[in-house]
Order: sequence, then structure tokens, then C-alpha cells
Amino acid sequence: MLHVQDIHFRYGSFPVLSGVSFSVGKGELCGLFGPNGSGKTTLFKCCLQFLRAERGNVLMNGNDVSQCTVEQLARLVAYVPQEHRPPFPYLAREVVLMGRTPHLGGFFGIRRRDREIAMDALATLGISDLADRPYNHLSGGQRQMVLMARAIAQDTPVLFLDEPTSALDFQNQMRIWQIMRDIAGEGKTILACSHDPNHVAWFCDRVVVVGSGSVVAEGEPEDVISEDVLAAIYEDACAVRTLDGVRMVMPRCVAERHGKQEGDLPLHDAPFVGAWSEADAGS
Repeated sequence: MLHVQDIHFRYGSFPVLSGVSFSVGKGELCGLFGPNGSGKTTLFKCCLQFLRAERGNVLMNGNDVSQCTVEQLARLVAYVPQEHRPPFPYLAREVVLMGRTPHLGGFFGIRRRDREIAMDALATLGISDLADRPYNHLSGGQRQMVLMARAIAQDTPVLFLDEPTSALDFQNQMRIWQIMRDIAGEGKTILACSHDPNHVAWFCDRVVVVGSGSVVAEGEPEDVISEDVLAAIYEDACAVRTLDGVRMVMPRCVAERHGKQEGDLPLHDAPFVGAWSEADAGS
């Protein structure tokens, strides 16, 4: 569903992306993970044609995005940025309804069904109470959830989410990641940028790790979220342990301190069990 092939990009003479390539299948939730300044947001912008790559191409559902019109691209991919401040005081439901723009029926404009889809998207995230509040009066976390609802209402086969939980409290972080899992389960492809290795380990089907503008590792979370890979991007800051069958990434200093006090936690070569499983899907 998504193929990123040999993307190169530079700001002036400073290289940011150097030969980035990876693929994400239909119905997969893929985490794009890496440190600050590694090129994640720039990669998003190249994939979405906000920036023009120096070399390489991006295919979505078989379409070369560089050959797509804005209207065609809007039917292929929905985008949730890190932060968004509109110049006008739109109501939250109006911001979500903007996600229906690629599907509007010409002369007849907004249909009743479009309004229903927008309100359903707000309900999916549990924020229907925000519908009639001015978007620019909301907190950063509330705005982030409204933008997520807009992406859901846009109803595209691919979603790009740039740190979708960065401004949220823990409960809402878990809610958004589970909603992303549910959306992927419906056959949509999601690329979600995150700084939290535990989130991508617990919820993602695949992980692409980037560092210094190139792909450091790619694959399933149990293979990619390892001490060796984390050491390549964070030096010796992280330890990976398994607690009650769930893989956890923690600061090495914390793991060593508690290991001395209570005995070492099981090492990360124990079987990996994420926070989401097939059993959860049936519940």
C-alpha cells in the first residue's frame, strides 16, 4: 500500500534524508521511530509532496504521488500534523467536517451524510462534547484529537500521523493507539511517527527506525525494538526488559538501579507479547 523508495532530501547544502526506503502493507500500523532531528517529519513532508525530494519516489496504492493532483492525493492519504493553529475560530465539528472536502458532491456541497460521518468520527474518539467549541480555544491535546477525528472522517486508505499522541495524557494516548489498531484492522494503512519506543513496541505491526537521515532498522517490533538498535540511535541510554511477558524499554540507569535492589528483570530474549493481541480483537 505504501512504498518509499530511495528518498534523498537536503536543506540547502545540509543533507537530511539519505536513501530512505521501506514498505508498509495494507492494514498495517507502522511506527516511524527515531530521535529528534533524524528526519521523520521531513520524510512525511516529502511523502505528502509538501517538499520535493531530490531523488526517489513514493507510491501509495500503486500511485506515484509526484504525479497526483492535490485532489487525488487527498483521496489517498489523510495527514495529522504535530501542531495546527487555524487563523479563524472554526468550531471543532467544522474542522472535522473539512476532512470530507475530497468527497463533496460539487454543486450540492456538504451532504447530510458528510455531517453524520464527521459527528461519528468525534464520537469514535469520545470527544462529541467538543463539537460546538471553538477549535482555537481548545487545549493542545484536544486539538490533536480533533485533527485525528478529521483524518478518520476523510476516509482514505492511508493515514500519516505525525506524533499523534505527543500532547495527550496517558489514558488518551492508549485510546488513540487502540483506535489506530482498530482502523488498521479495517484494512487501512497507517504510518505513525512516535518518540516512544514502548508505544511502537506494544501497538505496531511494523517499525521503521531512522537515525541521521537513513533507515537503521525495519521489521516487526520484537526484532527491531532491541538494545542493539536503540544503542545505535541513543548510545547506551536504553535497556530492554520483559515484565509479565510484555517488552518494556526503560532508561538503563533505572534498570541497573532496580536490578541491584531487586534482582534483574528477565532479559529481552524472552518471548514477546504486545499489549494488543488476537485475543483482544475477539473481545
